[in-house]
Amino acid sequence: MRISDKWTDYELIDTSDGERLERWGNVTLIRPDPQIIWKSSAKTSEWNTADARYIRSSSGGGAWDYRKKLPESWQISYGELRFMVKPTGFKHTGLFPEQAVNWDYCADLIRNADRPINVLNLFAYTGGATLACANAGASVCHCDAVKGMVDWARTNAKLSKLDDKPIRWIVDDAVKFIKREIRRGTKYDAVILDPPSYGRGTNGEMWKLEDSIFGLMEDITQLLSENPLFVLLNSYTTGLSASVMSYLLEMTVGRRYKIEVLSEEIGLPVKQTGLPLPCGSTAIVKFI
Repeated sequence: MRISDKWTDYELIDTSDGERLERWGNVTLIRPDPQIIWKSSAKTSEWNTADARYIRSSSGGGAWDYRKKLPESWQISYGELRFMVKPTGFKHTGLFPEQAVNWDYCADLIRNADRPINVLNLFAYTGGATLACANAGASVCHCDAVKGMVDWARTNAKLSKLDDKPIRWIVDDAVKFIKREIRRGTKYDAVILDPPSYGRGTNGEMWKLEDSIFGLMEDITQLLSENPLFVLLNSYTTGLSASVMSYLLEMTVGRRYKIEVLSEEIGLPVKQTGLPLPCGSTAIVKFI
């Protein structure tokens, strides 16, 4: 497992009984996590003093129970990158901290490439990978179907003093955008994909990862340049394990290029136990 262990403004304090206790800057939050199927025998006292807790509803969704008044949003940093975080109605905060290990990996590849790198970031959310690549010197196309997420990413770019970097901000359905880029003959040296398990496009199109990912990766392969640097695919669904993603990439990208695939779980260190919490898997294509 590859661990995101370089955070100072974020900390996973404890995990127990379907919940995680986290520190986001100076704010502590309790959020549900269904894969936490254990109960801690010695829960830290910080559970009792958390600033807010997300409580799921039996009818679906949920709401935040605020134990103290919090600002609508606040900022945290990861190295030179700075992000706005805030509790949303879907338990999220606008950032997946486990992805920092992938941000660092991509940034290192870009810095060591010794050539201009053009990156496509799909399902790009609030821009963590976009900013990491731009900060490393790449040109980036940031694509997400939700305008609010792209606006949030642009805010993060401004906070990180990267708003003057060569970043294209695209609000579009990823599948449709890729088809248009193929017709335009656009090429990318690197592609990052962080697709949801389920979702809807800009016009309500239904997206289901297991049904759509093979065709998507076939199209992505057509967008790669003659000398690509990497392809990175994330998955949070148990139906798309690290081994399945590795096989998928071999059967798509590997049919046109000579590649190696690094495929592993990623996770976060838990302060209370010293154990890593699995937070999904990543498969990275390296071109030989």
